[in-house]
Amino acid sequence: MAESPQRQLAMVFDLNKCLGCQTCTVSCKTLWTDAPGMEYMWWNIVNTMPGQGTPRGRFESGGGFPDGSARPGKLFKKADFGEAWEFNYEDVFYGGEGQRVHLEPRTAAGTAPDWGPNWDEDQGAGVYPNSYYFYLPIICMHCTRPACLEACPRIAIYKRPEDGIVLIDEERCQGYRYCMEACPYKRIYFNEARFISQKCIFCFPRIEQGVPPACARQCPGRLRHIGYLDDPKSSVSKLVNDWKVAIPLHPDFGTGPNVYYVPPQAPPPFDADGNIDESKERIPRAYLHELFGPDVDRSLEILKTEMDKARNGERSELMDILIAYDWNDLFGGFTQDPGKLDRPPRRA
Repeated sequence: MAESPQRQLAMVFDLNKCLGCQTCTVSCKTLWTDAPGMEYMWWNIVNTMPGQGTPRGRFESGGGFPDGSARPGKLFKKADFGEAWEFNYEDVFYGGEGQRVHLEPRTAAGTAPDWGPNWDEDQGAGVYPNSYYFYLPIICMHCTRPACLEACPRIAIYKRPEDGIVLIDEERCQGYRYCMEACPYKRIYFNEARFISQKCIFCFPRIEQGVPPACARQCPGRLRHIGYLDDPKSSVSKLVNDWKVAIPLHPDFGTGPNVYYVPPQAPPPFDADGNIDESKERIPRAYLHELFGPDVDRSLEILKTEMDKARNGERSELMDILIAYDWNDLFGGFTQDPGKLDRPPRRA
């Protein structure tokens, strides 16, 4: 098992503010996964829930420690993640066919794709007019007990003692992919060009220079909070430890994830006569239990209570934190402007 770090850096996602715009995804992709073998990698991704996500069927694929001991997991193929597509640019732009030819995606084999990382985006569930969905951003959970670390026979995965970030030593990794099987969140990718496993690194080169992770700093919805769990001034600590509204995704996996979520709310549904039914919930509570466990009940009740206070003109510290009037308050002290650094924080 991993030794306990001196401190644990964590992140909180407020699902009630996520726009599904993928700005976080593109910022991560642009910064970290533009090298050969990384074309299909999305270390940060925002999926529509309910949905299959990426890789499809990820949360039903084993791994982790659901009963305290390691559970076998599935090794996903690139197609399950959704491989990078090619497009017929030459035919469209230079083929001389005018509007008779349009852009079409193609797999590496030249066939039409039948899956992608956001194939079921904005589909959701339910029946009109009471259909529903919400967006779920997901990165490596930088777990307290990383299943990937315990599964690696090369001792190539470790938690940094200073901040608890989970990293892969690419010099030691030999591409066995046991880590991919063991991770219950399926957040590890395989680089076929280099024959190594790769994943989110919590932008540690930025963290070391006081700069927040790219996905958090670029988020237009101000939903990503970062900070140390033992820092009482950080919004992360307040949301997780004080208010207890930020809860882990699938705590039943037993890895102690250090990415937390403020669970989603939705307008009440309509009854058969087209009237709003305040007695019922649009997003089934059973589904939220499946994702976040029983603590979601307490979290939603606290959110409702504090929202009601704010509507009545009373001050709510919780609402102030979640609204984030000053975006620097989201970052737990990591407020350095990367544009003002002598050397921009990129991977070596």
